[in-house]
Amino acid sequence: MKILIAGLVFIFLSTTHTNGQLTGKAKLDSLLAELPKAKEDTNKVILLSKISSGYFRVDTSQSFSYGKQAIELAKKLNNRDAISTSYFYLGGKYAYSSNYQAALDCYFISLKYEKEKADIEGISSVLTNISSVYTSMSNYPKAMEYAFEGLRLFEKNGNKFGQANCLTNIANLYMVQSDNDNAVAYYKKALPLYQETGGKNGVALVEGNMGDIFIQEKKYDKALEYCTRSLETYKKLDDPEGVERNTGNIGAIYLHQKKYKEALDKYNEALQLAEENDLPSGKAYDQAGIAEVYLQMTSDSSYERSAGTAGYDKRLLLQKAKAYADSSIALLQEMGDLDQLAKTTGVLSKIQAMLGEFKDAYTSAVLFKELNDSVYNIENNKKLTKTAMQYEFEKKEAATKAEQEKKDIRQRNIRNTIAGGLAGALIFLVVVYRQRNRIAAEKKRSEELLLNILPSETAEELKRTGTTKARDFEQVTVLFTDFKNFTTMSEKLTAQELVNEINYCYSNFDKIISRHGIEKIKTIGDSYMCAGGLPVANKTNAEETVRAALEIRDFIQQEKEKRQSEGKPFFEIRVGCNTGPVVAGIVGIKKFAYDIWGDTVNIASRMESSGQPGKVNISGSTYELVKDKFSCEHRGKIEAKNKGMIDMYFVERM
Repeated sequence: MKILIAGLVFIFLSTTHTNGQLTGKAKLDSLLAELPKAKEDTNKVILLSKISSGYFRVDTSQSFSYGKQAIELAKKLNNRDAISTSYFYLGGKYAYSSNYQAALDCYFISLKYEKEKADIEGISSVLTNISSVYTSMSNYPKAMEYAFEGLRLFEKNGNKFGQANCLTNIANLYMVQSDNDNAVAYYKKALPLYQETGGKNGVALVEGNMGDIFIQEKKYDKALEYCTRSLETYKKLDDPEGVERNTGNIGAIYLHQKKYKEALDKYNEALQLAEENDLPSGKAYDQAGIAEVYLQMTSDSSYERSAGTAGYDKRLLLQKAKAYADSSIALLQEMGDLDQLAKTTGVLSKIQAMLGEFKDAYTSAVLFKELNDSVYNIENNKKLTKTAMQYEFEKKEAATKAEQEKKDIRQRNIRNTIAGGLAGALIFLVVVYRQRNRIAAEKKRSEELLLNILPSETAEELKRTGTTKARDFEQVTVLFTDFKNFTTMSEKLTAQELVNEINYCYSNFDKIISRHGIEKIKTIGDSYMCAGGLPVANKTNAEETVRAALEIRDFIQQEKEKRQSEGKPFFEIRVGCNTGPVVAGIVGIKKFAYDIWGDTVNIASRMESSGQPGKVNISGSTYELVKDKFSCEHRGKIEAKNKGMIDMYFVERM
């Protein structure tokens, strides 16, 4: 569960770098092509800084190299504006790389030059970023000192957007110190300023953080309201990190409200976003949340399995919970997030105990206590440091305010209008708990790749031993789908439209089978294949797979009716299922894939090809396992290779 999400605000200093945050190799290549032709002047300093920013997500060593070249050229030209700006941007890159001392060194050099110029806008921008770095270092009194100093200057020159940024950072500081009342008060001051100045990123951040606070305070209706508003804004801004964070938080709200299906849907949606956009912290928290959902489902005596969860047995739910908890813990250990690691380890201990794995449960419980003690000690030390430093900070703040009031008393009603808007915008929003141990964006994680293409149990075996063994499963239900009129559709749609439509259908199929605990095997053109009862064996897979088949059939029927009403071409689908033994494992050494083999697979494919559009056709072996759960219509026999004549049935809900 993601609570305590307080995004830090970093801001730009100069209009010369509004487009410095490059995206796309083509743009970076064009900047590099300009470099040999550039004259040794301030324009080349700007060009070097832009190249540095463009490289930041691609090659950090190159990014720092070009940033330092910009500083050296600015010094050679003795251009104090260029020197200040170059140090400012290099400081930002150090901050994002978690090299906080180097970031402060750069910012203080920039601050010196801005003060020499008496540029209030520049001074306040640097002060705000210094405050953000101190927050990342958990030096909250220093962070608060610089945040208020920046706020005072932004108020002096009437810059409302700058004021909103400072107020947000102050609120974040109160939030990480668990002073929720003050945090909400300052967020409420920042929100109208962002709205007035069109700062949509700021609005989304503030509303999301207020949602986090309401989750902590168990005010779930208000939390849902604010997280939903933040989510919608982030969607409009096309910000995947903001969308993922709020989607996961909505999952946490539903979990607290014991709306397990809704919680799983939201957590899975957030997890998919985290995997697609390389958000390891989000992935760790979403996996931990899913583990908690499955655990609570097994512990809640009042929980009644709905159609979406029918067929889940307690042990299967616990095994799923364990798999997600294990994956989350692996990421959290890499990130060094002790607080969440302690919570998830405690969850894992409960799961292991319920599975009868008492030795492992004891080990996890001991680790949980050690982690919890470490978190307590860290928080206690922070409180002691805060108490010791707060006295001096409050004295200094009071003296500064008194002096400023004397200076401002004659000018209070004659302030100048804003000389110039804040030149940049939010570089990006980061989470306080992510700041301390940010993982470099270019680091590729083999675990994420494996879990995207293999079942978790198989991926874990591959990581442990470097190989995987093929396994025999006595009872697996295989499901095949096929679009009847695929050729007709391909003639009526463009290639891109056809791919988009198939992707839309398959994405929904993925969601349906995930709800029923079924493993996706592969897609072959317009054919979709999945199987229930593996990689974790169970006795309920036939019922689960048939329910999933009916949901897939119903989904395509609804899409057909919708597209017919719009005068658009539509898909029709055949679905076939068969139950029996299979062999499962990984094939190949390059672009390897998890697959299954055996007569069971071949017969399932025959069930699909022998069916009718809009119908689910099952074999006799599947019928024997589900006949008491569904309405089945015998439709004759079909000859299968090596199996003789096999009964077929159309299946419907009772």
